Amino acid sequence: MNAPSSPTRRRAIRGRLLDFPPDGGFRLRPDHVLLVEDGRILRIGPAADLLAALPQGVPLDDHRPRLVLPGLIDPHLHFPQTQVIASPARDLLDWLDRHTFPAEAAYADPAHAARMAGFFLDELLRQGTTTAVVYGSVHAASIDALMTEARARRLRLLAGKVMMDRNAPSALLDTAEIGARETARLIERWHGVDRLGYVISPRFALTSSEAQLAAAGELLVSYPTCWLQTHLAESAAEIEAVRSLFPWARHYTDVYDRFALLGPRTLLGHCIHLAEEERARLAETGAVAVLCPTSNLFLGSGLVDLAALSDRRRPVRLALATDVGAGSSWSMLRTAAALADIARLQGHTWTVIEAFRQMTLGNAAALGLHDLLGRLEPGFEADLVVLDPRATPAMAHRLERSCTLEEELSVLLRLGDDRAVRLVYVLGEPVAGSDLSVH
Repeated sequence: MNAPSSPTRRRAIRGRLLDFPPDGGFRLRPDHVLLVEDGRILRIGPAADLLAALPQGVPLDDHRPRLVLPGLIDPHLHFPQTQVIASPARDLLDWLDRHTFPAEAAYADPAHAARMAGFFLDELLRQGTTTAVVYGSVHAASIDALMTEARARRLRLLAGKVMMDRNAPSALLDTAEIGARETARLIERWHGVDRLGYVISPRFALTSSEAQLAAAGELLVSYPTCWLQTHLAESAAEIEAVRSLFPWARHYTDVYDRFALLGPRTLLGHCIHLAEEERARLAETGAVAVLCPTSNLFLGSGLVDLAALSDRRRPVRLALATDVGAGSSWSMLRTAAALADIARLQGHTWTVIEAFRQMTLGNAAALGLHDLLGRLEPGFEADLVVLDPRATPAMAHRLERSCTLEEELSVLLRLGDDRAVRLVYVLGEPVAGSDLSVH
């Protein structure tokens, strides 16, 4: 006897649809309807046409005149750092020692990790972030808790337990062997389950021995569909410390290169202080430089050279991330505004169109998920965010004067935050936002 099939789930979403095609520019479709079926976009068309053909009983969410975009993607956050955000420190290494490591030690307790996982994912969704790449603590329990909660919410989440075998408190150390064994177990348990993916996560060269970096490289070979994340060239003091630990390396990037950690599924946080040779090597291997501007400003780590990384002769693949909790904002909007300011200080223009492209399709491409996420197209997963450029009195007041699309997006970047997020959809179902109660 065949099991009964589950009923088809459909929803129609009406508004001003905005996305960013792969060939550049933007695509604004005023008063269009997006029809979702079983979590994916089924059809898109002008409201006048599609509403007439809408099957009876399909819920219709009308968001006019707000903007409907693909959900925002944050490719670098630290799950155990939610309660140390905005903690004062002299610099990166001081911040790790005084605030981060003590907070991460608490994640040995599965109950604590489970409680924090709920808050972490709630806050991401409240900001319009529907996909994230996340560092756990060194404890396998932190990833079990986070993945369990993300799976229950049907989220697309990539995460991994941190691997650290030196230069951290003893309660936060594994060994090369233990770190690799626990990582392999977590990969077998979670990678590819529903919308979850695993990210092999040696924290950075300062806290991983040569044996542990080699083990991470071996894991990449054994599990080639996983990602790898680590940190690179965030601060001057960090670079000096790495130089003393790896005297044979030509530069910081060479440390990871020697252990076969660079490739198109490698996510390298920060990448501020890179020599031309290092940028060239990232470009050659297809590794991704994940830029974290609010974190860099907060810790005084430096200003990333966006123009050099984007050099047309040898561009490095880029992503943009909040880096919570060193990053001072959960909002991808505020994060993009910070990068635009840094670029302007260096004489480089990064437009609002480029900013919104990066937060959606650009970050999806950096993760190799651009065939699933980041565009409003039939067949794509229906993770969506509804943004209101007039969400606050100040925003509405500004747009009384003039209101081109570029101005609306600029207002969202400069004045917007979670208050501009009116509704968030995961696989076509409303899950967060200030309008959630009416849906």
